[in-house]
Amino acid sequence: MSAGEKIKVLVVDDVPETRENIRKLLQFENDIEVVGAEGTGSAGIASARELKPEVVLMDINMPDMDGIKATDMIRRNDPTVQIVILSVQGDPNYMRRAMLAGARDFLTKPPSVDELTAAIRRAGQMAIEERKKVAAVPRLGLTKAGLAQAAALQGRVIVVYGPKGGTGATTVAVNLAVSLHNEDEPVVLVDGNLQFGDVAVFLNEQVKNNVLDLASRADELDREFVEEVLIEHAESGVKLLAAPPRPEYAENVSGEQFVKVLNYLRHMYAYIIVDGSSTLTDVILAAMDNSDLIVLITAQDIPAIKNARLFFDLSSELDLDRNRILFVMNRHDKRIGITPEKVAESFKHEIVAVLPADERVVLPSINRGVPFMLGDRSRPIAKSIIELTDVIRKRISAFIEVDAEGSVVAVGR
Repeated sequence: MSAGEKIKVLVVDDVPETRENIRKLLQFENDIEVVGAEGTGSAGIASARELKPEVVLMDINMPDMDGIKATDMIRRNDPTVQIVILSVQGDPNYMRRAMLAGARDFLTKPPSVDELTAAIRRAGQMAIEERKKVAAVPRLGLTKAGLAQAAALQGRVIVVYGPKGGTGATTVAVNLAVSLHNEDEPVVLVDGNLQFGDVAVFLNEQVKNNVLDLASRADELDREFVEEVLIEHAESGVKLLAAPPRPEYAENVSGEQFVKVLNYLRHMYAYIIVDGSSTLTDVILAAMDNSDLIVLITAQDIPAIKNARLFFDLSSELDLDRNRILFVMNRHDKRIGITPEKVAESFKHEIVAVLPADERVVLPSINRGVPFMLGDRSRPIAKSIIELTDVIRKRISAFIEVDAEGSVVAVGR
């Protein structure tokens, strides 16, 4: 933030005394300016559109519209605005819903002056960085690179998940990351299996830093520190956030911390690929809640299909939109009678990609720590990953709304 530049703040709270108290708390901060205050969610949405603040302090409980819905609508109108939720309740469910709606932070009322100003400054810096990205996007006739920049404005979290271990989810995640990555759309690969993660092994990387380094500072991340922790895979250019070195360290990362890390990475990368463990830990559930797409991996054996069905059944209880689930069959063997068509018909859910069984390519790739997508892309297994990549790009491009003049008007889910 340049010298003399102030972070514009809009306060949305239905209690007049709270609005006034926040204004008084912030009036002595030289780099923060309260530009407006509203008492309802709908008024807050209108003021955010008019005043274009960097940060909105949003009460979660209001009579006309709750703060989570208002947050979602403000972020749909302008994804550069950063929302800090204020609530008298520190309920983890509220936090989860707030982060899913796009909130940058969550504070319990009444926050201390230091806590409040620190959250505003973090969110304000993020908003300023995002608006610089928007300014770089052409306003007329968006190019492919321009669309990529718009998408990167709110990077997409994709969780690759196999509800049965051994279905090849990590292989898919690693090679999908390599396939998606390019100069305009950078990719970071996050190992979400915090106990027994193998992503670093699949990339033949010796790691010093890991997700613990970011999770422990989830509320005060900055770009320079994040870049120091991430590892660049030299052959592909994909960045890696590794799992902890020992299984017992996994308990030191909470679902809330993991989501905050993912949300920060959204501002740095076009795609955040999370390799999920087969166990539905708090971390994986939080990642799914916060994801744009879930790549669900199954195979042709009955246990894998049974577990996939259980996940689909569970998805409604978890409030996961089935339209966000990309169903993929891995290790397909034409000689086996359980066909993708039969599985798709049984599940009433399209299988978007079928990855052939090719142990002669996949096993050496794993053992050497060299993703097969760095080799011959004319092989059937590589072609199938490219097809899955195309499906993902098309789904993501549908999230970007462009007006008649070619300007990005919304980047939604």
